[in-house]
Amino acid sequence: MGSYYINRTFFFDVHPPLGKMLIGLAGYLSGYDGTFPFQKPGDRYEQHNYMGMRGFCAFLGSCLVPFAYLTVLELSKSLPAALLTAFILIFDTGCITLSQYILLDPILMFFLMGAVLSMVKCNSCADRPFSASWWFWLSLTGVNLAGAMGVKFVGLFVVLLVGLNTIYDLWDLLGNLSLSLVMFGKHLLARVLCLIVLPLALYTAMFAVHFAVLNKSGPGDGFFSSAFQSQLIGNNLHNVSIPEHLAYGSVITMKNLRMAGGYLHSHWHLYPEGIGARQQQVTAYLHKDLNNLWIIKKHDSDTADLSDPLSPVEFVRHGDIIRLEHKETSRNLHSHQHEAPLTRKHFQVTGYGINGTGDSNDFWRIEVVGRKTGKLIKVLRSQIRLIHVATGCILGSSGKTLPKWGWEQVEVTCTPYLKETPNSLWNFEDHINPKLPNISLDVLKPSFAEILLESHMVMIRGNSGLKPKDNEVTSKPWHWPINYQGLRFSGVNETDYRVYLLGNPVIWWLNLVTMGLYFLITICTAVALKRGVQLTYELKELSRVVLRGGGQITLGWLLHYLPFFMMGRVLYFHHYFPAMLFSSMLTGITWDSLLKFCAGFLSPSTTARKVYGGGFLVLVLLILYSFYLFHPLSYGMIGPMASDPSSPMAGLRWMDSWEF
Repeated sequence: MGSYYINRTFFFDVHPPLGKMLIGLAGYLSGYDGTFPFQKPGDRYEQHNYMGMRGFCAFLGSCLVPFAYLTVLELSKSLPAALLTAFILIFDTGCITLSQYILLDPILMFFLMGAVLSMVKCNSCADRPFSASWWFWLSLTGVNLAGAMGVKFVGLFVVLLVGLNTIYDLWDLLGNLSLSLVMFGKHLLARVLCLIVLPLALYTAMFAVHFAVLNKSGPGDGFFSSAFQSQLIGNNLHNVSIPEHLAYGSVITMKNLRMAGGYLHSHWHLYPEGIGARQQQVTAYLHKDLNNLWIIKKHDSDTADLSDPLSPVEFVRHGDIIRLEHKETSRNLHSHQHEAPLTRKHFQVTGYGINGTGDSNDFWRIEVVGRKTGKLIKVLRSQIRLIHVATGCILGSSGKTLPKWGWEQVEVTCTPYLKETPNSLWNFEDHINPKLPNISLDVLKPSFAEILLESHMVMIRGNSGLKPKDNEVTSKPWHWPINYQGLRFSGVNETDYRVYLLGNPVIWWLNLVTMGLYFLITICTAVALKRGVQLTYELKELSRVVLRGGGQITLGWLLHYLPFFMMGRVLYFHHYFPAMLFSSMLTGITWDSLLKFCAGFLSPSTTARKVYGGGFLVLVLLILYSFYLFHPLSYGMIGPMASDPSSPMAGLRWMDSWEF
């Protein structure tokens, strides 16, 4: 995708564009020419200069350590807690692996942690509102929110975290009776400007750059509307003139409005035995093809020679009953009450008849969404439905891929459910009629607002429709915190460097245990405060850190983890890493507080210091030793496979589900 930006070639992705644009920019500035195909991991780069892109992602991944360190230092005011957090992230094999490749994840986590750090720093300036530092951190929070949202939609979770923090702050200010309502209004306006208006402006600007740079036709054209495609250099709709209104005798192509719905298509092949009626196949095809061409005819008359230049032009209107004749095979678009091949409750759609002569099951009523009966139908702009007159069903693309007998094209059905969805909406794209005057498609040029809305609809549909590919390793959210299964990144044999994405087991299991420990400490602290237990100043400060600082981090973990349980799309192990950053920060705060609490019960200060220092030393040594054991996962394993007893990794497969 970075190559596409360098070549200005339009593509489609389910995520917003910022991450790919930054990778493309890093490649462009470091001398990469955008010609490497990136077909599969392990392909040699040869003379291609990829180091700028690798280095850029690795640098942003490295920034996670100081960001987490400063965040924990601000929340806990404890240097050891911040250092422990930094150690965890430095020596986690998963964070290293994810940061050293050309991926979106380190870019996403950079902005995410930047937003959290800026939010925490802004909170610390609460005693001096509207100062230069307060404005700086508030504005930087907004910039980082735009960055996180601009890389992946999961950036919404950090937007929610900052939003809840802002609501809490404003509610607190509202209860401050020494603050006038005018001053409260200024606080509210400042947050609206910096945390809503600024991020939205930057987010919109990203898409403006995205569409300005990608102005050439490419592999993403078919996912977007015909009006949008007409703006892309090299697309067959670019700079062309076609008749504006549909007329009988016109040769047209029809494009389905669902994402990857395809063009209405037919070919000489018949449906196989046992799949409805053995008539000509009708499918949806994602590519331009002569078999996508259809002729619009009146339903009840074929006597007038529509191609005769002297015959009068008769326009197709909303509510007309028409026939569609396939140009290449001369068979009519037809439906009947046989089951569709894959979608069992829908009806089969076929090509039927000889030289345009068929039966009453070839009749379709054409309706334009939001138009009145009798209105003309516009090419590209009008969204139409074709309703089968005999059965009342609606022509649609199910989005399901047919088996090899259907050339793995998309299933077209006639649905008896009259719900208006993109599956059952179409528009006319190509339009050939020599008797009609042509207009330039520039007249139909969509506005930036329309393009922005369309791109988001396509991305959301694409995200929800993601399905695993063959032999792809997917996972479930409950797998992630226990480090149940990793992802093979590269290497298939004993001579390749084999890299495997897996978290450092000691760190991940320490984070998991700490999560339970934190909830226990929180309950005990809350009960003690509620019961009025007299605490020393140090223990009161410790309680504040645990409840306020730890609470913010725990909320961040919950917001970045729990929503995945409700997602219907395909999920992967790397989706947990933003939540892992929060659990690592919580580990630093929790163990620091726990060791201080234990040391507080020991009377000689030297003994207390030894217990505190000894506890930290044990944790750090555990982290270092586990990194020493598992670092080949990140930097490349070589030699016999781990299943071989002579392999240096043989004794490290602590779980059968690990596949290194």
